[in-house]
Amino acid sequence: MSVADAGENSSSVEVGVRIWLDRGRLFLLSPIHSFICHLILFILILILSASHQTMSSPLDDCTEHLLDVDGYANGNGTDLAKPKFKIRNLTRVSDDGVLILKGINVDIPKGVIVGVIGPSGSGKSTLLRALNRLWEPPSSSVFLDGADICDHDVLSLRRKVGMLFQLPALFEGTVADNVRYGPQLRGKKLTDDEVRKLLIMADLDASFMDKSGAELSVGQAQRVALARTLANSPEVLLLDEPTSALDPISTENIEDALMKLNKNRSITVIMVSHSIKQIQRIADIVCLLVDGEIVEVLKPDKLSEAKHPMAQRFLQLSS
Repeated sequence: MSVADAGENSSSVEVGVRIWLDRGRLFLLSPIHSFICHLILFILILILSASHQTMSSPLDDCTEHLLDVDGYANGNGTDLAKPKFKIRNLTRVSDDGVLILKGINVDIPKGVIVGVIGPSGSGKSTLLRALNRLWEPPSSSVFLDGADICDHDVLSLRRKVGMLFQLPALFEGTVADNVRYGPQLRGKKLTDDEVRKLLIMADLDASFMDKSGAELSVGQAQRVALARTLANSPEVLLLDEPTSALDPISTENIEDALMKLNKNRSITVIMVSHSIKQIQRIADIVCLLVDGEIVEVLKPDKLSEAKHPMAQRFLQLSS
């Protein structure tokens, strides 16, 4: 097709430009034809540029929010600009070929409480489990203190990055036996005094030491599981809806314990929750995950400013 033919039919212009783009060349009949074609291409570039800006604006807004958060310091004076975790292009595909995580990119600052919220099935628990290799992330996608977690010994990593699940799973034996379990694997036996301190740290009375795990309520068992995790002196706590099965009083006790640990020991806490109110109570930063992508990173008091359409709908329905 010639450029002259293109001038007679607007649809032909589209074809003519496509031929030039696909074949990498354009046959010109005269200087005026050259001018017209360059003008058409210039207009096309402007249209594509405007379209790209419109389509990418939610992600641009997310990046801006992340930069704002990076300059913030939490209540214990920790500089949030220092990342504990760096996550780069983290992707997870199910056995059926479905994308669960779609190239996650985010920095998690050191010494803060990060809340991860989003609709069911958005990949929150999958993201959390990658951070201590409960599933094996791709190499060079998750970094702890600048080092690829795939290069860590997995047991050493899990001592540094402890995890609590929705329902606590205690071992047979007493509360003290459970708390001593991790250090004992490394040949260290905790004293009774050390066990008591860990229980108190998890907001559980030291008198529970000699009780059997079978005697405990779910809330008490969850605090024992927290004390057992703390016995390994973790630098990070991963929490997968740890209070979803608890009554309001037990929930408040766990939240108080987490905030004290964060303040007194500068433990980084990453918590998945369906409760926006809970995240607003305890988190320094909130990541909103939708369909395997982080679409917003905000401070808890700025959640109402979320700009992604799905984020707005989720927040509206959850409030």
